Amino acid sequence: MPDQPESLRPISPRRLRIALVAVAGLAACVVGLGVVGRVHADQQVASWTNVQAVPTVRVISLADRSGSRALVLPGDVQAFNAAPIYARVSGYLKRWYVDIGTPVKAGQVLADIDTPDLDQQLAQAKADLQTAIANQHLSDTTAHRWAGLLSQDAVSQQDADTKNGDLAAKTALVASSRANVARLEALESFKRITAPFSGVVTTRSTDIGALISVGGPAATPLFTVADESRLRIYVRAPESYSAAIQPGMTATFTVPEYPGLSFTAKLATSADAITPQSGTLLVQLQIDNADRTLKPGGYAQVRFNLPTNPGALQVPATALMFRDNGMSVATVGPAKRVVMKPVTVVQDLGAMVEVAARLTPEDRVIDSPPDSLRPGDLVRIAPSGAPANGADAHAAG
Repeated sequence: MPDQPESLRPISPRRLRIALVAVAGLAACVVGLGVVGRVHADQQVASWTNVQAVPTVRVISLADRSGSRALVLPGDVQAFNAAPIYARVSGYLKRWYVDIGTPVKAGQVLADIDTPDLDQQLAQAKADLQTAIANQHLSDTTAHRWAGLLSQDAVSQQDADTKNGDLAAKTALVASSRANVARLEALESFKRITAPFSGVVTTRSTDIGALISVGGPAATPLFTVADESRLRIYVRAPESYSAAIQPGMTATFTVPEYPGLSFTAKLATSADAITPQSGTLLVQLQIDNADRTLKPGGYAQVRFNLPTNPGALQVPATALMFRDNGMSVATVGPAKRVVMKPVTVVQDLGAMVEVAARLTPEDRVIDSPPDSLRPGDLVRIAPSGAPANGADAHAAG
């Protein structure tokens, strides 16, 4: 038999067993490596999970705030004196002499009103007065004559008393007529609308020929005069600051029409009572405005520099935690364990709050703590400038 190729020769049982053992060993190695890799991966996942379970927090340093703190509140700018001027007599506007923005002096005529009805009433009252005077003179003459006849016993006492009584009645009618004339003459003086004080005309709501009615439900002022040489700024301060705001202190304020420019006003007085509806104290500041730089009726942002409470500590409002047992802050204690400390807010300063608590400037307060944080939890402190758990945090105080 000729020789067969090497590839066609039958494999001996011994070589076959060796091959099977080699394949089994290789499979065992693969399985072992897979198990070892899986166990190592599970250990890494468990380790990573344990690390991630520890929250990363940002801590801030507390500071003992001394000196003063700023309180910024909105204010209303008003003229020191402002008077809407209404008509006291009905008629038609005959002429006006000043327009808005016109400076006026006290007593200066602003407009004239044509009042034909009132003029006729005054003329009638004067005629009635003359009639009453004439009747009084006649009664007086009669009374004197009857007094002479009574002295001669020519008339009875009753007749003489009647004449004297008629004289008294006529005298009273004269007094009544004079009072009526004086009343109408006083109304006649209101035909000339005058300025009550020196100032500037800020509104004019009438024109020549306009009908002017007195006492109507829709009556509007003909003019408004405001004294702008001095201004009042009204501010409503929260009740918690009312003890620190006292007359005599100064405040600075800004107005929208002059960005970047501040003005100084003096606190003149306050209502000295808290408004129940808003829980605020109404205070009044005053400032000279002789150059008419500021305009009344505008908005102002007023800044008070108030003294701080001795030893008071300020923390960001984001550090406060609201729990069932009250308000508290979370601090990092020994071994990086969380320690909860109860606090009471003394002053709300907006982004910062002033608190009374068993805190010291050395305490490390956690800013923006997670809601799941509990006393004794282990935490990791984030490096300075890095966010805590991916969230923004306040810079260290």
